[in-house]
Amino acid sequence: MNAGVALDSTLLEAVREVPRSMDAFLAQVERRAWRMAELNLGNREDAMDAVQDAMLRLVRHYGDKPAEEWTPLFWGILRRRIVDLQRRRKVRSIVVGWLGGGKDDDGDELPSWEPADEGPDPSARLQDAQAYQDIAQAVRRLPRRQREAFMLRVMEGLDVAETAAAMGCSDGSVKTHLSRAMHTLRDQLEAWR
Repeated sequence: MNAGVALDSTLLEAVREVPRSMDAFLAQVERRAWRMAELNLGNREDAMDAVQDAMLRLVRHYGDKPAEEWTPLFWGILRRRIVDLQRRRKVRSIVVGWLGGGKDDDGDELPSWEPADEGPDPSARLQDAQAYQDIAQAVRRLPRRQREAFMLRVMEGLDVAETAAAMGCSDGSVKTHLSRAMHTLRDQLEAWR
């Protein structure tokens, strides 16, 4: 077996372990949830707010559910919170446009997450940063449902049923959204192959 495949399967198994407590679960998903929210919202503070709100809602409303149900519940809550923030942002930009003046949130230069850099080679660091920026932009350009399916299936490693539960759609819809997302990303990121 290839060492990379073995490492990937080991990491996926670690992510899929059922946590013993709600605190352990939240600690396990916090960083990945923030990255997902930041990729979708393009703003660090909004991403932190969305993740904190999703965590609080999970604890308040679903803390009594079995630990096996927390993963799809949490990602579904976070997905809905992200959509709510995106809608509010859109309404705010429309209202500001009607009133005249001011800039849209999307018009401002936003900070972006930079991947951790442990390597000594500056050119490799630059290439990694450029690759991340290109990937993040490509993922942000995906339609919302395709982006959600990609993030939950590929980045979070949820299975089709868990992703469908989190997105509130059928298994077939998840497969369709993911297939379209992967096709689009392959086309947009051809230069990085």
